[in-house]
Amino acid sequence: MRFLQDFLDRSKQLNQTPAVSQHNLAYHGPNQKYKIIHQGLMIPGLPTPLYYLNFLSIIGQPNAPMLANPSAIETTALDTATVICSASPHMVGQLHHYSVKQDCHFRSGLFQFLDREQLSGSFPNFRLQRSDSELSFDLNIQTTQLISHFTQMRFSLADHWSLLCHCQGTVNYKAQQYTIDGLGSFEYARSFNFPYLPLVFLTYQIINLSENRQLLLAQIRDGFNSIVQSRIYLRDLKNMRTQMFDRKVYFKVHRVYPRVTTPNGQSMYLPREFEWCYENADGTCIWVQGQSRGDFKFGLAAGYVGSFSYQVKINEQTENGEGGYCEYIDCRPLRFQEQNKTEKRLSHLSNSVPLMLKK
Repeated sequence: MRFLQDFLDRSKQLNQTPAVSQHNLAYHGPNQKYKIIHQGLMIPGLPTPLYYLNFLSIIGQPNAPMLANPSAIETTALDTATVICSASPHMVGQLHHYSVKQDCHFRSGLFQFLDREQLSGSFPNFRLQRSDSELSFDLNIQTTQLISHFTQMRFSLADHWSLLCHCQGTVNYKAQQYTIDGLGSFEYARSFNFPYLPLVFLTYQIINLSENRQLLLAQIRDGFNSIVQSRIYLRDLKNMRTQMFDRKVYFKVHRVYPRVTTPNGQSMYLPREFEWCYENADGTCIWVQGQSRGDFKFGLAAGYVGSFSYQVKINEQTENGEGGYCEYIDCRPLRFQEQNKTEKRLSHLSNSVPLMLKK
């Protein structure tokens, strides 16, 4: 099974040679071949009260449980675009949905979602803007040559990549303005409209480390609770180096919040305390322990986004921080989610966030 997966997905081989010419990267809107398009900007490590900032769009609703949000569909799945923009403070308007035909305008160098969100530019310089009474921003993005390949399917069926980037600009949360100047992750994916993909679990975290380094941690599972992908990426801007680790990468949730139900009727346990660990035969060791802030917001595909404090140990170097970025989607059957639930469950969810879908 692993051999077949590695044959169909070339991302592992591509991560061995991470330097990339950005002129060769696919970057376009939906077309006749690729009906599903995803773009994202994630900025962890921001000061209080923001802690993180994200922009994530999905154009066309994929036929995968962890990626689909049926409650957002008003016309058809392929005519539906969802955009979530959020930070840690309390929000009710983080998620919006649009008709691709009526509300969106896509052309080379421009992705426009009504008059609210706009992403423009070309490699290596982009500009991301949002105009909203609750959360607005104006950011300049400069991508680097450091790339991480999440997926690169043979026969050009789908690909998904992330570029380390530098972000500068301003963020306005309600009446307060904040200045942004730091590392982020600029992401893009495109895909055929597959009839069905049995992907039900995703956790994805980003941590900005000292000395211009960034840590990405991701795990995907299928409907049988089998691990499809479990990886750690370490990106070093100072030395222009990217490493990918995918053998014996373990993720474990130690405690959870009480069960929530999404607008799509999906029951889900969100993590309160979790851990990643990796150790190679050559002695390389990566250990991450995270404690959620309880600021989860719905609208990240079929699940949630939030932030966490963390302790990271890479070999003998240890770091602590408050601004970890976390995506968490769990559409597995409850018999998998509730394993050891007595040990994990907490009595209450602090700083709970109401669910609301706005257009």
